[in-house]
Formats: sequence, C-alpha cells, structure tokens
Amino acid sequence: MESTHPSDRACPVPAEWAPQRAMFLGFPSHPALWEADLAPAQAEVAALARQLGRSVPVRLVVADGCAMAAARRLLGGAAGVELVEMAFGDVWLRDTGPIFRAPERAVAFAFNGWGGKYRLAGDSDLADRIAAFCRASLSRFDLVCEGGAIETDGQGLGITTEQCLLNPNRNPGAGRAHVEAVLCEALGLRRLVWLGKGLAGDHTDGHVDNLARFAAPSTLLIPVPEGADDPNAKAYADARARALAANLVVCDMPSPGRVEADGRVVPASYMNFVVANGQVVVPLYGRPNDGAAVAALARAFPRHRVTGLRSDHLLSGGGSFHCISQQQPA
Repeated sequence: MESTHPSDRACPVPAEWAPQRAMFLGFPSHPALWEADLAPAQAEVAALARQLGRSVPVRLVVADGCAMAAARRLLGGAAGVELVEMAFGDVWLRDTGPIFRAPERAVAFAFNGWGGKYRLAGDSDLADRIAAFCRASLSRFDLVCEGGAIETDGQGLGITTEQCLLNPNRNPGAGRAHVEAVLCEALGLRRLVWLGKGLAGDHTDGHVDNLARFAAPSTLLIPVPEGADDPNAKAYADARARALAANLVVCDMPSPGRVEADGRVVPASYMNFVVANGQVVVPLYGRPNDGAAVAALARAFPRHRVTGLRSDHLLSGGGSFHCISQQQPA
C-alpha cells in the first residue's frame, strides 16, 4: 500500500548516496550487553570506521573511558576517524541518533526501546546531544519510530514496514494515516510505500533497512531467497510484490540464506550496507553468497567502490553496519 502527502518538499531527507559531511558510528562499549562478543565486535566496528574514514570524516561515538581506551588501541590514530566520548545505551545510532535533513537541521522521533524491549539509559536523548555536537537544530516528533524503520530516496519517496510502524508496541491507537502524516512532515516525504513484514528473528519488529534499500530514486534492492530453507522467502516475495505494485524498479540482491546462532535464526542481511561519499561497505557473514553480494552492490552503485567486511560479532547484538551508523549530509 502507499499514500501521497503534501510536505516540506524543499528539503527532504537526502539520499544516503548524496555528499556527506560526516558519518557517526556507535562503538560497542558495554560488557554486560555484549559479553564475549564485545572485543571482536569492537574490532569489526574499528575496521568499518577505518574503511569509511577513507572517504568521509567518521565520528566514532564511544560511551565511556574504558571503551575509549579500546577504540584508541584498535584504531591507532587512523586517518579520518575522530573519537567522541558520549554516553549512550547501545550502538544503534541509526535508531537513536538524529535524522538530518540538512547539515544544520535534524529531526528525531520518540524512542521507546524498540517497543519496550530494551530501555537503556542514554538512548532517549542521544539525538539531542549529537545534534548539539553538530550545532544543528533539532525538531522532535511524538511518533515512536526508529531510523532503521524508514528508508528514503532523496526525492521525497519513503518506504517502511507495517510490522514495525503499525505495531501496537510503538504507537497504540494511532492509525496508518496518522503515522504517514507525521513521517511525511518530519522527513519531507511526498509519498510513502508500505511493505509488510521484515526479517525473521529481528527484534526491531521488521526494520526496513534489513529488507529493502534504495540504490537510486524509485529503485529498490530486495533480496531473493537462498535455498529452500531461507526463513525470509515470504517476506522477500511480499516486499517485491508491493514494490512492483507501487511502480518501483526492483533489483535483485542475494540473501545470506538461513543463518543461526545458538539454534535460533538471526537477521543476517546484506541489505545493512553503508553508503558514504563514493563507497559502499557491506556486512559479510562467511556465507557462500558473500562475494555475490559485493558484486550485486557494485552493479547497483557503479560509481562507488564496494567493500565487504565481516560482521559476525556485531550481528550477535541484533544488527549490523547500517544499524550503527547515521550520516550528516554535506
């Protein structure tokens, strides 16, 4: 389903392939949350920061002094990376950080810990503090919504999922029309396309940035199932059908297939890539389709350098590269 709304069309949220002033990344900082995965997840994020720092200034946000010491050891003064100590609950800046409509103008939604699952000190006001760090004005909206729940193409088109933003654990009593109106006002959207469910095992209740991503205006990347046991086959097929019905161009992406940890399906996705000033970095999981994912993104972004980096331990926290990032446009 889709809807069209009037909004501030002069300044929609820029596409992620637009020029960027900086890229904020969250650095795993809390031993109680990450346990045995803390150090290897920190190493994966440091590798991502080093790679992104080749094309965009990276602001690596660390929660405390212990994490700062670990980041310094791993990065060793890497070019293009600035360490910023700022308290937060966990690394998922895509959800808790501000969404920039311009370098000095940002918006933020209400945050309730992904439907009340994970309420952590330092998350609910992180958008305010990052905006202040950037000397950007921040407009807040009462709608409960995370940045990973919405994807835009820079031309006023957005996509989201019903599973997340129509979930009663986000905005009980709020209907589709209200959610659409707030999103369009906040993000400068003229049109919103609703996809259905997100990935199996995703504790965000189906964030769209694991399911479908824009590669160009009105052009979506959507995975195709890998193997008969791909747990997301129905979600991919439904997303594709809805996108085509909305007259969007759909390009195929590989799926990593069924990925499990401790006997449970986890939301591994090549869709959680980051775009930054002429490069794309895609998370890899040691799966047969890793190389195919890099190749597919190289076709989708022919003017970008595409790099794959492992994200196994970051995935243990429930997300990957796009989930921990938030760009500030140039």
